[in-house]
Amino acid sequence: MNLSHWIQHQADAQPDKCAIRCEGQNLNYAEVASKANRLADALLSELDVSHGDRIAYLGLNSPEMLLLLFACARVGAILAPLNWRLAGPEHVSMLNDARPQCLFVEPEFVGHLEDIDQDIGPIQKIAYGEPRSGWISYDKLLSGDDTTVHADDIGGPDDPVLLCYTSGTTGKPKGALLSNNGLLCNAANSAHMHDLSSADVILTILPMFHVGGLNIQTLPALHAGATVVLLRRFETGLFFDAVENDGITLTLVVPTIVHDLTDDTRWETADFSRLRMIGVGSTIVPEDMVRTVGERGVPLVQVYGSTETAPIAAYMPYRETMKRPASTGKPAMHCDIRLVDEDCHDVASGEKGEILVRGPNVMSEYWNDPAATAAALTDGWLHTGDIAHYDHDGFLYVDGRIKDMIISGGENIYPAVIEKVLSQCPDLSEVAIIGRPDDYWGEVVVAVIVPKGDVRDAERILNFCEGRIAPFAMPREVVFLDRLPRNAMGKVVKEMLRDTV
Repeated sequence: MNLSHWIQHQADAQPDKCAIRCEGQNLNYAEVASKANRLADALLSELDVSHGDRIAYLGLNSPEMLLLLFACARVGAILAPLNWRLAGPEHVSMLNDARPQCLFVEPEFVGHLEDIDQDIGPIQKIAYGEPRSGWISYDKLLSGDDTTVHADDIGGPDDPVLLCYTSGTTGKPKGALLSNNGLLCNAANSAHMHDLSSADVILTILPMFHVGGLNIQTLPALHAGATVVLLRRFETGLFFDAVENDGITLTLVVPTIVHDLTDDTRWETADFSRLRMIGVGSTIVPEDMVRTVGERGVPLVQVYGSTETAPIAAYMPYRETMKRPASTGKPAMHCDIRLVDEDCHDVASGEKGEILVRGPNVMSEYWNDPAATAAALTDGWLHTGDIAHYDHDGFLYVDGRIKDMIISGGENIYPAVIEKVLSQCPDLSEVAIIGRPDDYWGEVVVAVIVPKGDVRDAERILNFCEGRIAPFAMPREVVFLDRLPRNAMGKVVKEMLRDTV
């Protein structure tokens, strides 16, 4: 069974149920199945797509991207969604790595692709919207009669179906290869996390070129027969409109979006009566943020994972969110998690160790990178590069990343620990901790601060740390910025900070 069977089963069971709603467009499950079948047939007959071929997509959130994913699953192809926020050279690198058979592009990005066309080699290019010279028209591809795909079961359960490139906060992005069965396991983890059912209405606001926006709620909702409301891109006003008018029950955010929402005047008055849970992930979540959202009567539920885990690896039971606001929860239903030391020995409760994840949802490999694959996967366990500890009740607390660790005077300092403390400081809006080379100490701690208002008082920041942070971990310098550099999933890009601060 592949992903396309999810939609076909839902179309058979509830053909008239709304599956996807986006900017006034409503597609029921029968229409989604029909369009995905027709597109799959076009991939085979018109674009000469073969089993294992890659199909790239460059565009905002849209029903068409989801249709393309289901079509790829049916014919055994692999969808490679591209981050539309990247620059031309970054897209060139990804396209030359994935070498797709064809590339589907939304109108606003056609000019961008034409600018880099000479650097990416021969690729069949399909344009949505108005026909364009030298491009294949998407509308023309789907203009034939509604037919059933001739080779219905080309795509198998173990076949790769999604090639997602990592966010690249610590280096060159790598392509994680995820299978149909991996996404099925991820959907089961999501269903357990969210108590997901066909009665739910999901609001997708995160970009679906990342596994968070695509896989934490969106695909699992379609597996469950729920309704997905897509925002092409996030806007606070559109978020509140959808929550109040579309009966939204579940949505997913990153911390930067929570800041935008809670700063908006509608936050205190919006009708959240149908909204029963908000998921949050991609980076460490401040305790105050969990409490602030919880005080509006909606649990803010942390989820932990990565591109390589599809991404759900751990999550917080929603009834526990206010009791343990700093915890990211427990291992997902179909995942195992170990915390290990440098010699790969399990650490004791309360001790810090690297997170290792095992489960059917874990990637099979990094595309075209056997060395990176061998380094990341050992006997079925994925080395995440994240550091965490368990409390005595078995709840997981993420402490930071190995590569972010600062070694000062022989002491290991985890930036996330300091960031959690400083996030409670009333004088700042955001904080990032980085290490700066030092001839004597090896490295010293630098606090990069986005202040609240116009107050830029380094001494007040340092005084706040006194008694809350070990002396060896105290920041030696405070740097003020107007904003922190972040990627599309809201993660601070610390490499950029180290290069510029």
